[in-house]
Amino acid sequence: MTADGRVNDPEALRAEIVRTRAALGETLEALAAKTDVKARARAAADRTVHRTVARLSARRTRLVLAAGATMVVGAIVAIALRGRRPNRRS
Repeated sequence: MTADGRVNDPEALRAEIVRTRAALGETLEALAAKTDVKARARAAADRTVHRTVARLSARRTRLVLAAGATMVVGAIVAIALRGRRPNRRS
C-alpha cells in the first residue's frame, strides 16, 4: 500500500475492481427498477388485487359461517317447538 492509501498489489487491485463492479451493477439495477414506472404500477395493481381478493374471501367465509349458524339455530328452535306442541291426535 502506498502512502496515499492506494494498493500496489495487482491481485488486491483486481479484487477491488470486481467488488466495485458488483456494487455498481447492484446500484444500476436498483435505479432501473425505480425508473420502470410501468412495472411499479403493475406491481401496485397486483398488490391491490391480492388484498381485495383476500378481503372478499374472508367476507365470504364469514357469511357462510353465519348462514350455517343460522340454519343450525333454526333447526334447534324448530325441534324445540315441535316437542312443546301437544299431540292433538286422539
